[in-house]
Formats: sequence, C-alpha cells, structure tokens
Amino acid sequence: MSNRILSLLTEIEHALKANDPSPDDGTWDTMRLINFHQGLARLTLAVRSVTGVTAGRGAIVLQDFTLADGTQCVKANLTWREVEQPVVYSIYSKPQLNWKVEAGQIANQWLDGHLAAVEAREALAAHAAEDRNSGGPLMSATG
Repeated sequence: MSNRILSLLTEIEHALKANDPSPDDGTWDTMRLINFHQGLARLTLAVRSVTGVTAGRGAIVLQDFTLADGTQCVKANLTWREVEQPVVYSIYSKPQLNWKVEAGQIANQWLDGHLAAVEAREALAAHAAEDRNSGGPLMSATG
C-alpha cells in the first residue's frame, strides 16, 4: 500500500485545525492508527478543554484500495459521537486530482456534520425541557 492514506490523514488533520483552531476554546486532541498492510487509517478526534478535560468528538477512517479496473480509491468514513449514521466520502484517483483539496473537503464535511449533530442534540434537549416545564405532552379530555 502507498503512503497516500498517511499523507491524506495528515492533510485532513491540518485542515481541521486550520478551519477550527480553537474548538470550544480548547485544543484538538487527536490519535492516529495506521495499518499499511490493510490500507486502513483512523483519525480519532477529541477536544481538550482549558481545564484539561478531553471530550471525544468522533473519527475519520480511511480505506485505500484498488478497484477491479485497476483504479486507486480512498474511501473516508466520517463518524461523530452520538450519531448513528456515518457519512462516506469516496475519492477516485485521477491525474488532475488535488489531494490537499480533497482533504479540505473531508475536513469541512466532518466539521459540518459535527455542528449539525450538536445542533440536533441541543434542539432535542430544549424540546425535552419544554415538555418537562409544561407538564408533558398535552392530553385532550374526551367525554
């Protein structure tokens, strides 16, 4: 396997840090796992707060493989904490392909998905709080 996944993982990490240099006033805490033999790489993403508490955010998993027609492909699987549905982003190697641009797009998609997940959790929590404050869902009296 080529070093493509390591280079791409590095570019993704740099793009994340460039696009969100101080997430929640903390710093990115990342961990990489790479298996060149299997063509797999994983970037685990967390944020370390100013108080030193680390909160997991999700991960990006890359898989580098050759398609049946001989074309190289990298598949990125984007996941977020407390979100069940991952997003898959595929990159097909072509002569004009700019890997740095692709890394930036993967980073942006991951950041956008994280923001959407946070907004969904906040909306759900606000809705639950409204239900508690109003005594729960309204029940109609029949009679």
